[in-house]
Amino acid sequence: MSEVPEHQPYAALSYPEFRRYALGALTSNIGMQMMAVAVSWQIYRLTQSSLALGLVGLVEVVPIVGLALPAGQLADRLSRRRLVLGAALAMVGCTAALAVLASQGDHLQHSALLTASNQLLERMARGLGEQSINITSPVVPLLYLILAVLGVARAVGGPARAALLPMLVPTAAFSNAVTWNSSFFQLSAVVGPALGGLILGFTSRAAAPFAPVYVLAMLSAVVLFGSIYSLPEKTYERNREPVTLSSLSAGIRFVCQQRIILATITLDLFAVLLGGAVALLPVYADKILHVGPMGLGVLRAAPSVGALMMALVLAHRPPMKRAGPALLMSVAGFGLATIVFGLSRNFWLSLAMLWFTGVLDNISVVVRHTLVQVLTPDAMRGRVSAVNQVFISLSNEMGALESGTVAAAFGPVVSVVAGGIGTILVVLAVAGLWPEIGRFGSLGDARPVEMPEDGEE
Repeated sequence: MSEVPEHQPYAALSYPEFRRYALGALTSNIGMQMMAVAVSWQIYRLTQSSLALGLVGLVEVVPIVGLALPAGQLADRLSRRRLVLGAALAMVGCTAALAVLASQGDHLQHSALLTASNQLLERMARGLGEQSINITSPVVPLLYLILAVLGVARAVGGPARAALLPMLVPTAAFSNAVTWNSSFFQLSAVVGPALGGLILGFTSRAAAPFAPVYVLAMLSAVVLFGSIYSLPEKTYERNREPVTLSSLSAGIRFVCQQRIILATITLDLFAVLLGGAVALLPVYADKILHVGPMGLGVLRAAPSVGALMMALVLAHRPPMKRAGPALLMSVAGFGLATIVFGLSRNFWLSLAMLWFTGVLDNISVVVRHTLVQVLTPDAMRGRVSAVNQVFISLSNEMGALESGTVAAAFGPVVSVVAGGIGTILVVLAVAGLWPEIGRFGSLGDARPVEMPEDGEE
């Protein structure tokens, strides 16, 4: 591939392979965002429990954390394209299972295992203060099971998908590719929740109100499979080390040695872990803002509207010249907006604060993803992407568990406000522990770290 000028805003889009990849990612992400709205609303309507919403994050993150290191090893040894294809097929199967369960769940027979699972969830919720919980639907445990299988698919396909992206454009266009990839993700996160909430609003009185959303999610996964299938196989410098504990953990060692990478992903981990309010949006939509499922879809879409707008601004600008300070300030602002959202009782103010969190979060996303991929040598990208995926998943899914657990014990407002305060404290801690992040300059100057020769440390 020929080099492209750094400041072309549409540089990455000039490459057909990136366009096909982006189309599949955009479509599948819209479907997954629609599915996320439907699942959270379905679980909340069946349980009326904040803890039950938080557990959605737990069942998704356990396989991601547990399988991250071997998945990263696979991404550095096998065809990254084929790994992503396998994950896409699993997504098709999971969304199809959700559609069947949504349409046939009322006819399920209660089994001892399903009943015991519901009773366990009830005891956990009551132990945290949700005394009125009474969960009787056999659908609830099966929803968690399907989400766990979906987590396995994400665990296996995630590192390969992240490591595949730098192979589709030259290095000079990669920061631009990250920005556009983020833009398309945020576009999907605008369209998906809004469309999912709209469909749920219109089908709320139907016999199977959630099934149409899950069917559309399944079709979106089919599009992802087709777009990745259309890409040619890419050759890259594959890891030839024997599979040992040392080779499995090489990504962890690399991240720990690169202080800039470690600082950025640690900041994201704890900031989102503490500051995420998305898991509690069904509670806010129902109990605090009183806007129902359509309002829930709008609330879910608001952060992504802001993120998409910021992504488009960044795509038309040269790479950030003071990326480190911009990262710290954006995450601190994210925490402040979260606090205001948590205290708000006005729908429009809440919407504005969620929009603002998206604007600020996108700055963090572009800086973090660019640094992680550009500073990492190609032969290590699968394993480092796996470590990054663990941090991202822990922040998002465990953040949902943290929010749901604290909300069950102390209420949703305390959960969200305390999380925003914690995010600001994390920024101060990271700036103190890794002062070099505050001094980091232009993203355009970032280059892969040279790996030591054999026998060197």
